[in-house]
Formats: sequence, C-alpha cells, structure tokens
Amino acid sequence: MKKLFVILTLLCSISLFAQSEIKITSKKCIPKIGYYLRLQSVIDDSRCPEGVTCIWSGEVSVVIKVYKNKKLFEQKALIFNAKNKEENFNWFAKYYSKKIKSIAVVPYPKEGQIVKFKNQYISIVFEN
Repeated sequence: MKKLFVILTLLCSISLFAQSEIKITSKKCIPKIGYYLRLQSVIDDSRCPEGVTCIWSGEVSVVIKVYKNKKLFEQKALIFNAKNKEENFNWFAKYYSKKIKSIAVVPYPKEGQIVKFKNQYISIVFEN
C-alpha cells in the first residue's frame, strides 16, 4: 500500500510540473483558421559553438512569418541574444495564451558541423 501511495504521489507531482513545448519550423502547411507561425529563414547564427571558447556568446537572427486564417498577417525579424530576451518573449506572447518559460533556436551549433536550415526550428517551452 505504501509503494502504491509513493508511485501515485510521484506521478501527480510529475504531471503538475510537466511542460508543454511547441516547435516553429519551416513547414509550409498552414491551417485554415487561427494563427500559425512559420520559420522563414535563419539570417545569421553567430552563437559560440559547443566545444569552442569564445569571448562573446553570440546571437542568432531569424525571420518569422505569422499567418492568420491562412493569410500572411505579419513578418518579423527577431534577434535572439541575452539583451533581447524580454522583447522576444513579449512578441511571442501576442500569439500564445500560456506563459512562456523559454525560447531557443535549435539545434545549437557545434564546432566543425554545419546545420542545415531544414533541421532548424524555434522551441518554445510553456509553464503549466
């Protein structure tokens, strides 16, 4: 009985702290109703690659297209770096009702590897 109680408690605590995540990709399938965000391009990625020591952490610049009811509503260039974090959170908050915990352009660069655009996306993690 004690084991069952411990297992149920753990499952409940995990579900309470579960986070939801969305990925904004370059996929071109746009729904007919509502807002839809699509990664148009990664303009520049000067983030310090894993495995390298850098003086500056760098930044990544992207273009995002926003569609509303299948029509282009807005196109926005965003720069992801330490000083633009709050500005980017506020911009994405216009389109999502949940509180945003983190935003990242994925995958993070690695030394000696080139990341293809089709493999890149924006990850938004929400708080529950």
